[in-house]
Formats: sequence, C-alpha cells, structure tokens
Amino acid sequence: MNETRQSLALVCSNFERNTGIIGTIGDEVRPVKFPLVVSTWPFKEAVRAAWRTAESGLSAIDAVVEGCSACELLRCDGTVGPGGSPDENGETTIDAMVMNGVTMEVGAVAAMRYVSDGIKAARLVMQHTEHTLLVGEQASRFAISMGLPGPTNLSSEESIEKWVNWKKNSCQPNFRKNVLPVNDCGPYHLNSSTKLGEKLFSNNERVGLDESRSYHFGLHNHDTIAMAVIDKKGLIAVGTSTNGATFKIPGRVGDGPIAGSSAYADTEVGACGASGDGDIMMRFLPCYQVVESMRLGMEPKLAAEDAIARIARKYPDFVGGVFAVDNNGIHAGACHGWTFQYSVRSPDMADVVVYTVNPVKSTV
Repeated sequence: MNETRQSLALVCSNFERNTGIIGTIGDEVRPVKFPLVVSTWPFKEAVRAAWRTAESGLSAIDAVVEGCSACELLRCDGTVGPGGSPDENGETTIDAMVMNGVTMEVGAVAAMRYVSDGIKAARLVMQHTEHTLLVGEQASRFAISMGLPGPTNLSSEESIEKWVNWKKNSCQPNFRKNVLPVNDCGPYHLNSSTKLGEKLFSNNERVGLDESRSYHFGLHNHDTIAMAVIDKKGLIAVGTSTNGATFKIPGRVGDGPIAGSSAYADTEVGACGASGDGDIMMRFLPCYQVVESMRLGMEPKLAAEDAIARIARKYPDFVGGVFAVDNNGIHAGACHGWTFQYSVRSPDMADVVVYTVNPVKSTV
C-alpha cells in the first residue's frame, strides 16, 4: 500500500511539474510547463537561443551554452563577450561558468585572454578535466588546444576609445584604494612614510576614495548574463558569461565564474542567477544562499529577498540583483541599489517576457 501511494505521489508530482496547472502567486510567477529559460537582464536573443535549444529536446546544459554563446556573439550591452569592459591596461578578458544541477559538476574560466568563447571554454573545463576553474593565459591555451578559435584580439574600437578617454581623465574612477597617487594614473604605491596597517592618508588625501561603489556599477556596467534552464526532463543547469568590470585592475576575477555567487543550480531544488557588484556579492555567495533557502522551504521571492538583504545589511551602497526559480518553475527576483530586470521564456509565452523588479527597501 505504501509503495502504491509513493508511486501515485510521484506520478502526480511529475504531472504537475510538466503541465504546470498553476498560476501567479504574489510577485512569483509559474510557467505552464517546461522547458523554462530564465536570464538576468533583457537579453532576449540569448533567451530565445536557449529556448530553441531546450524546446528541441536537447539538455539544459546545451541550452545554457547556446544562450550564453549568443550573448557573447551579440556582445550583450557591451558587458558580455569580446569588445567591452577594458581593464586598466585597455585589455578585455572573459569570465564564464557552467554548472550541471544534476551532478553538481562545474566548469569555469576566469581572466581568460585571447579567446572569445567563454561559456564553451567553461564547458570544456567541466567535461574534459577534473578541475573546476582555469584562469588567465593558461585557460586560453587550454581552450585553444581543445579546438576553440584563438588567439583573438578581444578589444574593439569602442573599448579602446573608452580606455583612452579614461586615461585622459587621469584614470578616474578606478578600483584602487589606500595607495598613492590618489587622483592620477599611477604607477601606484604605498605611502613610503607609513607602514602597512597604519593610516595612509589624511582626510584631505582621501577625498574621492570613499565614494559609493555604485559609481562603478551603473546600469550599463552590470556585466553578467546569468542564465538558468529547466529542460523537458525537468533537469536544471546554469551558466554565466561576462567581460568583467570596466577599468578593473588586471587579474581581477569577479563573481561571474564563481559557482554559488553568479549562479547556482540543484535539480532537486531550483536555481539562481545574479548580476551586480561582483566583488561584493561573491563574499556572500547569494545564489548558493537562495537555493539553500528554497531547499529549507522558503518561496523563491522570499529566498531572493533574503539573499539580497544579507548583503545590504553589510554594504548599504552595493548594487545587485538576483532571480530565483524553483524546480516547479516558480520564479521571482530581488535587487538593491537599482532596478533589476530578468527575462523568461516558457511554453505559455508567445515570446520572451521581461520582468522588472524594484529595489528591496533596506532595513539597516
């Protein structure tokens, strides 16, 4: 009798997940059925590419890679793929990550030079190495050795022009702190008259150093596409791609290639994608927090808001947003410091739908 009940429960569960006889719950939205694609920002062409792949019956991994690859090719908003976000030296580099929510395998590349196919390189790391993350020029060599095109100049006329203008503006703003010179391009060094750990500047010398980090991370420097796909079998994968923060210090790695920060997936629970000030957000692993909160029974909307609030309590000026989607397809978003948008495609939609999320009110 118990086995019969368990079998009936499984059938009912699968029926509900695949037909989606459900509706809207508050600010959470349920799709009609799978597949389902959710992505940060109004990157509609990327979502369409992922949707076509998933709808054809291919896996969530395949769909995520196709979606993020489309964004890289299109250079979504200048913050994904080649040709955007120059670092202090004027160079564009790529961060990307892919995660299998069934096996929990992860592949990622960071600060990758000379190769534009970030998400495909990340997949190669996942499927053809025992590692999780490869970085820098060594990641480039690996990707090229595995058949990806390269070496390629990842800069563009636009990125070089942006960098030249930044240099003319005395390299302001930048990501340096507690160094000299304050208002010029460097080379940077510690104040020789002080020791490490001592106060380095007078109040006058510190002018401009404590400005809100949101100055660096405006609407068009949000950087990351983070995408989640639930395929026709109900299996989940996530992927990310970004060319990082504009005028970052060379060698900087943000949250894009970090599993649990920019994205996270567990087919037993759901998935999350994030975008924003990666240097801050990666200290909190917001997407891991979202998924684990949902595992404990929290609804996607509350899980997303909780993860954002945890960061805002420590960094009231940070900007960032997350989307959360559970394994039934219920999705929601939360953000702080800006208005966040995420895109969705499911079988009950004629095309991609963009959802707008207003900032969470801080309780600090």
